[in-house]
Amino acid sequence: MSEHERFERESNGRSNVDDTETDADASPAHGSAVELRGEDLEIGYPSTDEPVVECETVLLPAGEVTALVGPNGSGKSTLLKSMANQLAPECGQVRLDGEQVQSLESKELARRLGLLSQENESPASLTVEDLIYHGRYPHRGFFESVGDEDREAVERAIDLAGVEDLREKEMKNLSGGQKQLAWIAMVLAQETDVLLLDEPTTYLDLHHQLRVMEVVRTLNREQGVTVGIVLHDIGQAARFADNLVAMKDGEPYDWGPPRDVVTEELLSEVFHVDASVDSESPTGPHIAPHRALDD
Repeated sequence: MSEHERFERESNGRSNVDDTETDADASPAHGSAVELRGEDLEIGYPSTDEPVVECETVLLPAGEVTALVGPNGSGKSTLLKSMANQLAPECGQVRLDGEQVQSLESKELARRLGLLSQENESPASLTVEDLIYHGRYPHRGFFESVGDEDREAVERAIDLAGVEDLREKEMKNLSGGQKQLAWIAMVLAQETDVLLLDEPTTYLDLHHQLRVMEVVRTLNREQGVTVGIVLHDIGQAARFADNLVAMKDGEPYDWGPPRDVVTEELLSEVFHVDASVDSESPTGPHIAPHRALDD
């Protein structure tokens, strides 16, 4: 198996795609906005005796951007993986517009829900354009060639992510920020109703962080995609998200609009930071940290 064939098989797996399926009937892209809801969740790993995350209810409202925030180890990424059907909960269920995600065929789920994980690898010789075309696999039968709809979706993704100047470049020659935009373009080409992003701005400089968040916001505003995003920077989350889910010790601590959630008490109790909050800032709550508090 060649390096490119191996990548194709692995990327299909990350997108919940069963490459033995031949039914290419796709759900309408960007139709009515849909919600993603988790109920009575207990989520763990084979190596843990107790659940890592326990969550009575978590909701990504239809057509809105919801950011999961919290300190390291609070369960944000674990919860997101379970919402994407990448990690089966020990108890409870996740519903995509009322349908249990585990009941959906893998290819149908991949047409409706996209996930960009923290760590992604591709063959070094793969070009950015080739990478983005991998996002179209859920919409084609295994033996089907690229069609006009695929090409149009890829061009839209390239334009939205702003990677036109990178399309012919090989992944090995890109900076970290450029690679992240290429991966985001790939998941945009998947054209799902729900998009989940796990720390897409980590390790990026401020310019590329803002570029990524602007792409997410544009996708949400112009195409009605429901977005769930894990972020470390609560100030950035407060600026770009409609809702925040603040996680602490594997459980939601608070949920709601940023102006309601981001308080000095939350920063102290959840993040162990002494800070002032200006809730009247026109771009969302402005946080001025003063000092770290003892855990």
